Amino acid sequence: MAQTTMKALVYQTHGGPEVLEYVDHPMPVITVDQILLKMEAIGLNFADIYRRKGNYHQSGSSPWILGYEGAGTIVQVGEEVKDVRVGDRIAFADSPFSNAEYAAVHVDKCIRLPQDISCDIAASVLLQGLTAHYLVHDSFSIRKGSYALVHAAAGGVGQILIQLIRHLGGIPIGLTSSQENKKVALECGAHEVFLYSEDWIDRTVIYVSTSDIKKGGIDVVYDSVGSTLMDSFGAAKTGGTVVFYGMAGGDPPHVDPRYLMDRSLTLTGGDLWNVTTSRKIRQERSDYLFQCIREKSLTLADAKRFKLEEGAEAHRLLEGRSSTGKIILLP
Repeated sequence: MAQTTMKALVYQTHGGPEVLEYVDHPMPVITVDQILLKMEAIGLNFADIYRRKGNYHQSGSSPWILGYEGAGTIVQVGEEVKDVRVGDRIAFADSPFSNAEYAAVHVDKCIRLPQDISCDIAASVLLQGLTAHYLVHDSFSIRKGSYALVHAAAGGVGQILIQLIRHLGGIPIGLTSSQENKKVALECGAHEVFLYSEDWIDRTVIYVSTSDIKKGGIDVVYDSVGSTLMDSFGAAKTGGTVVFYGMAGGDPPHVDPRYLMDRSLTLTGGDLWNVTTSRKIRQERSDYLFQCIREKSLTLADAKRFKLEEGAEAHRLLEGRSSTGKIILLP
């Protein structure tokens, strides 16, 4: 008899980590253009926290399954799926319901894993790495000599951002909340790191002006904190850019366009789903990251691993912003 249930991490109401439950749940039933993936590693991200709290739109009715990132092995393919087969290792970064033993994934969302990239690595790098990739190529094109200020520089995206900025010839400067995190960001390749508890706006501007008198400030600020948005404008040079792509520290303030006009500032938002618009693009951007890993221009910190049933504990760690690097869940 075919398996009808699986274990999954679900929640039936919005709230804190305590709303998460590890329960039996019906197995996914794939459509003709989907694959069924036996999950081996699942990436945990702030988007999961936002959904659990009710800050992000959710379709359907409870119980909901979190998770948009993971990797595993195909155990079933739909009738119209032609170019992947049972036994292939596949990852994804934008398909729902990954916090379970099995997940149904549309073939267009599949990212084929090369032999030298493990499921753990894929679940550790893809969503955050693809985010960093579009931030340095699409939101603002990093060039040789670009000064870039990275909020939450010791976090998962922050560490990858620093390394990709350096890879492209830019000069990354980090912001962190502690001396321990400062050390992490420096080890990733940040030229300098300032603490949030310092007068980091003035210190950043002085650092850049001392290093390059013609700059007068930061070319681009990558702000994933949200509540720091106006401070990010203060660090940016006249004519500079602020990229808002997260709100880990709270909602951003409303911005008067006249403020932008006065200093010719650019404010742009970032969303991964707007740039990963086809399977071909997903694979190309992922292959870029895989090649950076091979060349060691991108080094991943050891991921923190939790059993899927320990999901609430993993959420507390990530939400407390005390972790550095990636957190993955293991079914």
